[in-house]
Amino acid sequence: MTPQRLITSALIVGLMVATAGVLHAQNDAKPEAAKPDAPAAAPSTAEEKKADIGPFDGVINNASYAIGSNIGQSLAEDFKQSHLEPNIDLFLQGMTDALRGKDLKLTDAQRQAVMMELQKVMMAKQKEVDEAKKAEGVKFLDDNKTKEGVKVTKSGLQYKVIKEGDGKMPTKDDVVSVHYRGTLVDGTEFDSSYKRNQPATFPVGGVIPGWVEALQLMKTGSKYRLFIPSELAYGATPPPRSPIPANAVLIFDVELLQIVDQAKEPALPNLDPDK
Repeated sequence: MTPQRLITSALIVGLMVATAGVLHAQNDAKPEAAKPDAPAAAPSTAEEKKADIGPFDGVINNASYAIGSNIGQSLAEDFKQSHLEPNIDLFLQGMTDALRGKDLKLTDAQRQAVMMELQKVMMAKQKEVDEAKKAEGVKFLDDNKTKEGVKVTKSGLQYKVIKEGDGKMPTKDDVVSVHYRGTLVDGTEFDSSYKRNQPATFPVGGVIPGWVEALQLMKTGSKYRLFIPSELAYGATPPPRSPIPANAVLIFDVELLQIVDQAKEPALPNLDPDK
């Protein structure tokens, strides 16, 4: 999360508040009288059934809670990604003061200055987290390479043969169909074609370097476990809003199903859980 993101969130808040104002105006407006010659339409089943709009009294009360919870969920995710813990009481006080038209505790200049300072704090915190994650990955790989069955290539890629196939080995120019499951070193699963019950089809040369190298070591029908250093995965720039942190070592169970002769619009594995 960046200060710009916070500003964007503030703009969203303003839009939502404005929307609530429109709802309030619509709620207070008197309905237009029906013209005498207009035939009455028979109510549909959907119209006869009253919508469940929530546990509070009236549209505005339920909409107010819905808007607040939407803002809260979005900002909670942003703060989580920034590795910062907000002061919720002061956050709510600032929002309440602004919504009620009270004098704000910070001037415009102070708010601008504090957002610039926040950016420095966030950058320092991110650097600290990234360095810790990188050190964690180095230690994991150092320990892992000594385990039984683990092989290490010149690039630093580590892999273990779970099942050796007997089919053809793909080249960088081939398109392959695979099943896979990806996790972090702590066991957090971030993607799985098995869960989607749909193998992934993509060009060998179109994925992260660790996959490109590993796939060319596998015979069709093989299943390998890959331990991919961050520099052969996403490095410091993982997919946006994914559970993959910067500098993370990734572990994949990869099953090479077949080499595809012709692929129709081959797609890369989706490593972003929000999509």
